Amino acid sequence: MKLRWRKINNIIHRDLGYFFVGMTIIYGLSGIALNHIDDWNPSYIINNEEIEISTDTYDQKIDESEALAILSELDIDAEKYKSHYYPENEQVKIFIKGGSVRIDMSSGRGKIETMRRRPVFHSVNFLHYNPGKLWKWFADIFSASLIILAISGMFVLRGKKGIKGRGAVLVSIGIIIPLILLFFYM
Repeated sequence: MKLRWRKINNIIHRDLGYFFVGMTIIYGLSGIALNHIDDWNPSYIINNEEIEISTDTYDQKIDESEALAILSELDIDAEKYKSHYYPENEQVKIFIKGGSVRIDMSSGRGKIETMRRRPVFHSVNFLHYNPGKLWKWFADIFSASLIILAISGMFVLRGKKGIKGRGAVLVSIGIIIPLILLFFYM
């Protein structure tokens, strides 16, 4: 019986493609997000709100009960309080669940910063950073499979549309562009 390598190639290409469709979407989405990390926080939505309180009734260095009173004045539930400290002499930072409150105790001006997980992107970015040993191995198998998919994909079609025709041009362009960009950035 004659070995039908093209049929085996197409089966491998098809089955690996189907099996890793979820991983491809995960790494595609997180790759886009991480490429634009300077433009936005891909994992969290961060909100800043300017505030002003009267600091006349508070000591310059507040204790926990005064920190809780400040939170109450800002309509923040006392159960959200975690801790507080002074990053600078007259600046107090109060940590709350999901954010922080920073106040200049001399002027009473400050800001509330809250953050929450960005839907979908937080999860895919978490996975992209390889959270554990099992995921690392699965991601390594996926990476090796991408190499197999790339190579086997070149041989799926025959003739003018395959690797001997248009496919050769596209493969060449796909190799040349990263090399030019590498040269440009180095």
